[in-house]
Amino acid sequence: MFRDFYTKTCNSSFIFQMENQEANYHHILKYTGIFGGVEGINILVGVIRNKLVAMILGPNGMGLVSLFNSTVKLLSDSTNFGIAMSGVKQISEDYDPQEEKAKREASVSLIRSWAFLTALLGMALCVVLSPLLNRWTFNWGDHTLHFIFLSPVVALMAITGGEAAILKGLRQLKSLAKISVYNVVGALITSVPIYYFYAESGIVPSLFVMALIEMLLTIGFSYRLCPPRLSFNRQFLRKGMNMIKLGGAFVLAGIMGSGAEFIIRSFLNNAGSLETVGLYNAGYMMIMTYAGMVFSAMETDYFPRLSSIQGTGFSLNTCVNRQIEVSILLISPLLVALMVIIPILLPLLYSGEFIFARGMIQVAIFAMYLRAITLPIAYLPLAKGDSVSYLLMEAVYDIAVVLLVIWGFKAWGLWGAGLALALASLLELMVLCVYMRWKYGYRLGSSVLKYASIQFLLGLMSYGAVCQGNPVVYWLLGGALLGASLSYSVAVLKSKTHLWESLKRRIKR
Repeated sequence: MFRDFYTKTCNSSFIFQMENQEANYHHILKYTGIFGGVEGINILVGVIRNKLVAMILGPNGMGLVSLFNSTVKLLSDSTNFGIAMSGVKQISEDYDPQEEKAKREASVSLIRSWAFLTALLGMALCVVLSPLLNRWTFNWGDHTLHFIFLSPVVALMAITGGEAAILKGLRQLKSLAKISVYNVVGALITSVPIYYFYAESGIVPSLFVMALIEMLLTIGFSYRLCPPRLSFNRQFLRKGMNMIKLGGAFVLAGIMGSGAEFIIRSFLNNAGSLETVGLYNAGYMMIMTYAGMVFSAMETDYFPRLSSIQGTGFSLNTCVNRQIEVSILLISPLLVALMVIIPILLPLLYSGEFIFARGMIQVAIFAMYLRAITLPIAYLPLAKGDSVSYLLMEAVYDIAVVLLVIWGFKAWGLWGAGLALALASLLELMVLCVYMRWKYGYRLGSSVLKYASIQFLLGLMSYGAVCQGNPVVYWLLGGALLGASLSYSVAVLKSKTHLWESLKRRIKR
């Protein structure tokens, strides 16, 4: 009798899990479409801005912007205590439309108070470390004063992160989408005139103005929901210690990631030139930005779903593998298209001087194939609250990418740096698969391996097509392979009836 009861219970649980996973799978395209659409608008506006800025500043100016940006991001990631991520969890726990308003407002005030303190910390640290930052970043001139003037940018980023966490925790996703669009438009209409009139002298003021616009937009929406209230009472601030501890993992990961980018750009600046940094940054941003459209829904949709799954086993594996499947099928045709039309896009988006980044971009595109697989897997430790494993995996990638880029650039220049990005992603995937199987029993599904193998092979063939010199063969073969990749993805999505119907409904709208 107990065995029958146990069997029925397991079968019921299995059926529930299957239905639940089907529902989750059905929503993957929906949320990818929503946030990917917003990201697409941002990219279109950003294309205009990047084109104008590149024409005004050139590779040297773009390299200078990259160095300042990477340094500010490093300081921001080092001092914000991960509130932009951990704050979402903090306020979500206290958010319930049926609960008392006072409880929710207290949670909002706690996040704002901590965000304000981290803003002051980041600004002070930037001022104190400005001589060292100048020495580590540049081998020419004295830019200490520039870093001092950039210190308010670090503070503005901390406040913006806290307010964005409040909006996410209060389920204000439409507001976040509007902020994102308004922000890129604001950056366009303010930064371009500054660069036009002041050239490289306008870089620091432009970075400040853009950070200020983003902060004002964010607090404009969040203050409307919850009026600003701060408290620096020790007992009150102590309530946020769990939030700060949880954010520690994000801080350390951010430091390692930003630190890796800082080291790479500083190395390229010293081993090559400021123009080299500009070319590398243009190529890197093009790959990460346009491929990032597919990944934009990960944090908002996929991560909460993954976190809701208890234990390990079938449900966990299915959730991760289905996310990978959709990511692979959506991003692969985009990557083939990017690989083929990059000679047109580079002069269009930047200027003719950036065409030297073409080889780097085309080989680094393979890193995005691998990222479509690694990113959903990389969320596993965070979903399980395993910050140690998360940091370990981040450290493996960051160390690998720094060492491989240095080796690749010394051996083959910018093309070698692009190859290094792909190799670092391959190493990350191998380590993740081994570690996650040991830690959580996760393994790649057969469908994932099938879809990824076919699309990756089409990508390799596309790379072979773009590396030969005959323009007729280049465009004919490249176009044919793009059609093959797109047709395969459409055929697979069509076989997933619920996904295909969802996509058709969205297109009709």
